[in-house]
Amino acid sequence: MNYRALVIREDRGIFTCKEEELHLEDLDKNEVLVRIKYSALNFKDALSMSGNRGVTKSYPHTPGIDGSGIVERSSNPRLSINQEVVITGFDMGMNTYGAMSEYVSVPSEWVVPLPDGMDLAHAATLGTAGITAAIGLDKMEKYGLQKGAHILITGASGAVGSIAVALFGANGYKVTALSSKPQAVSLLKELGAYEVIDNFDTDNPKPLLKPRFDGAFDVVGGKLLASILKQVSPEGCVACCGLVAGTELSTTVLPFILNGVGLLGINSATYPASKRAHLWNILQTLPKEKIAPLVHLHPLKEVPQLAKTMLEGKSLGRALIEI
Repeated sequence: MNYRALVIREDRGIFTCKEEELHLEDLDKNEVLVRIKYSALNFKDALSMSGNRGVTKSYPHTPGIDGSGIVERSSNPRLSINQEVVITGFDMGMNTYGAMSEYVSVPSEWVVPLPDGMDLAHAATLGTAGITAAIGLDKMEKYGLQKGAHILITGASGAVGSIAVALFGANGYKVTALSSKPQAVSLLKELGAYEVIDNFDTDNPKPLLKPRFDGAFDVVGGKLLASILKQVSPEGCVACCGLVAGTELSTTVLPFILNGVGLLGINSATYPASKRAHLWNILQTLPKEKIAPLVHLHPLKEVPQLAKTMLEGKSLGRALIEI
């Protein structure tokens, strides 16, 4: 039996990506075979399509770190035939074939039954971006963040940032969204931001600055993260999940030892399977209609161009891929 999938191939250092027909018997080697209905484009997928070896070590490869669909075959009694499920994170779409495909074969611990009241399209739309935002919210509340607190969200026009704006807003937080894209302002306010700012001073050399926020959710890193830490209120916290501005963090210990600020790391890819149901419960506080303005539905054949646009920093919202 054949199936359609997006395939990245390398020829003498040049990477191409297009739809191909593959043989299902070559794929079906894990505990669970899922017939994919929806995927969603993430930055890791775009990097994989560009040939980034830090994401995908060998090619040919099928990207797609998010997928939702229907169980076709399962050797695990926890998952039954025709059950609707969602798969995010772990190694799917990185070094194992991903969900930009009619079928995906994965270990059973990667698979989460579709939460009650959620449809497959909404689950894929949330995907890794939603899981990342939910981990941040969960960790920050466990640190002591209180409803109504003033939160800065950076990279707010991207997939993770925009869902974080909607999620924190839906849970009673006052959100300031940071985005350099003027075309994103109305969208971010519709999602729940009470204000949108387009710049942030990262050059002030003082080790501490006047507090502006009770906490922050940062997808950028680098100098921006260092500056944010200086401006978080005492006993506040910052959840960090990105490195758009670089992997280096140059700061002092003063925000931590004088203001008691917490720096909370997020790694959604390896987040324990046993705790993922809790994250989906958090995401159910975010109504589907709230993030509807974010979502743009595309066929699989448009993914290579969408990935190129994303890597150029020109994408906006969430690209939902119908398989």
